[in-house]
Amino acid sequence: MSYHLYSQEKPFTDLIGKTLVSVQQNGDELRFTTDTGAVYLMHHGQDCCESVVIESIVGDLADLIGTPILKAEEAVSEETPTDYKHSYEPESQTWTFYKLATIKGYVDIRWFGSSNGYYGEGVDFALEKE
Repeated sequence: MSYHLYSQEKPFTDLIGKTLVSVQQNGDELRFTTDTGAVYLMHHGQDCCESVVIESIVGDLADLIGTPILKAEEAVSEETPTDYKHSYEPESQTWTFYKLATIKGYVDIRWFGSSNGYYGEGVDFALEKE
């Protein structure tokens, strides 16, 4: 799946109050579809000399389906989490954490970005279709 130029960047908190009917993961891309047909895309358009990947998903994505999203928070850090050991020390790193919750449960999505310091390491969240 690819990022479309007509997508519109949105704050992650835009998901609060929305009811998801599906969450699809395709590699390092997540697509959230709401009951109104809106589709949100979470991804990073890779460039050379950088890597931005989903490091882990804690919780069950199925817990996000069928009931309104109560919590949608984003946190960014350049510090290595205490539970993580690098196989190499990157020149630059960005950790982006997304926390989602419904009455069914919580899901934490942890992204890791590294580069030579020149390229972006952030995660894009956009409304792909209204």
